[in-house]
Amino acid sequence: MIKDKFTATWVSHSSISDFLACPRAYFLNNVYRDRKTGHKISLMNAPMALGQAVHAVIESLSIIPVDRRFDESLIAKFEKAWLNVSGKKGGFSSEEQENRYRRRGEEMLRRVMEHPGPLKHLAVKIKQDLPYYWISEEDNIILCGKIDWLEYLPETNSVHIIDFKTSKGEEHHDSLQLPIYHLLVANCQVRPATKASYWYLERNNVAVEQVLPDLKEAHEKVLSVAKEIQLARKLNRFVCPHGLCRACRPLERIIKGEGEFVGVNDFGQDVYVLVNLEETAEVKETKASEIL
Repeated sequence: MIKDKFTATWVSHSSISDFLACPRAYFLNNVYRDRKTGHKISLMNAPMALGQAVHAVIESLSIIPVDRRFDESLIAKFEKAWLNVSGKKGGFSSEEQENRYRRRGEEMLRRVMEHPGPLKHLAVKIKQDLPYYWISEEDNIILCGKIDWLEYLPETNSVHIIDFKTSKGEEHHDSLQLPIYHLLVANCQVRPATKASYWYLERNNVAVEQVLPDLKEAHEKVLSVAKEIQLARKLNRFVCPHGLCRACRPLERIIKGEGEFVGVNDFGQDVYVLVNLEETAEVKETKASEIL
């Protein structure tokens, strides 16, 4: 089969997570386009806004020379990043809620400044803006995704995969996030990964090391789900197994016109917020793994 990026099925950690949670939610997040604008839709809420702003600050450090990374206060950078999600743009239902989330972000970044750990060391940047590779040329499937941080380990000429967590919940033990990241690292740059960690910024001063997934097993698991997604797309069959679940319900509300449009994001998606979503979003945050 001739490789064609435009006809291939693209999958990522977020899209696979959507599909495993609810095929209908996958459709609404990754396939559906508004008939009027031709754009995909995206739901913004407070936990997502927090994660977006904190990640923007930390990830910006990787392109700064090691000895200058903390010349500017991360809190000052955070204030600038927060402007992009302030008010309705971040899905905040009140000034009190926004202030509460902003304080959480500031505390996370103070923790990073006081305990920078791997952020004081050399980092590896994958050259692609969106790292991707053909997980199966035969099936015309591409795996893609961005990794938060790759710490360079000079003693072994390898890398340490680090994912920053801003949510309250822990990543589930059977999550495909690290398997996907390990596959991307192995296929999108030259150095092997010899270590992987989650850094729960709200409560840990250090990154918590995880078991590095086996590449062969990771390939089989991820490709298996990717083929299910590809089949669903071919059949155009995306049914919620529960009729209407926590994953697809908010998106269905947007389709029905209950959402408030707040702008177009950097990916060309129409961004919406929902009134009275604060409690739903915060409950979900304690149960789900990582929002971004």
